[in-house]
Amino acid sequence: MRALNRIRGFGKAFRSSRRHRGDLFGWLGRRPQIGAATGVYETALLFSNALEPKLKELAELKAAGLVSCEFCLDIGSALAHDSGVSEQQIRDLPRYRDSSAYSELEKLVIGYAEAMTLTPAVGDDLTQLREELSRHLSRRQIAELAMTVAWENQRARLNQALGVRPMGMSDGQACALPET
Repeated sequence: MRALNRIRGFGKAFRSSRRHRGDLFGWLGRRPQIGAATGVYETALLFSNALEPKLKELAELKAAGLVSCEFCLDIGSALAHDSGVSEQQIRDLPRYRDSSAYSELEKLVIGYAEAMTLTPAVGDDLTQLREELSRHLSRRQIAELAMTVAWENQRARLNQALGVRPMGMSDGQACALPET
């Protein structure tokens, strides 16, 4: 059921887009085998349902904000709304540690995404966060979270490099902002 809800969310987000619709697909269409591989990985993550979608969306938004991918923040904010992320949570992402809008687990997930996205993504921070997450999540869920954040980093950096612009999917809603 989670996958179906996420598919509906993607469809709703793309239908609501108002501008720059051809940016992403125009680039991926130039290398069909890479576009197909991207679709396979996106589908695999979509059907990976060990982790609550809200946690995935928070992690993806944090990574997208740190990479400053406006397209990812646009679609991510729209999908986050559909997954139950509140407007306050979206606005508080840059200062999540001090916000009362998040649970302890949500703060750990966002911190893990942040540690994975910062360069270099090594050291005691990741080890400590992974150990803390293991008190709340299974190894399967942590693996899914790590794969989700790593893919969002790939997505966001690719979109930035190609100049993919936001499409207006989150217009009229709170939208996460790039972080410095």
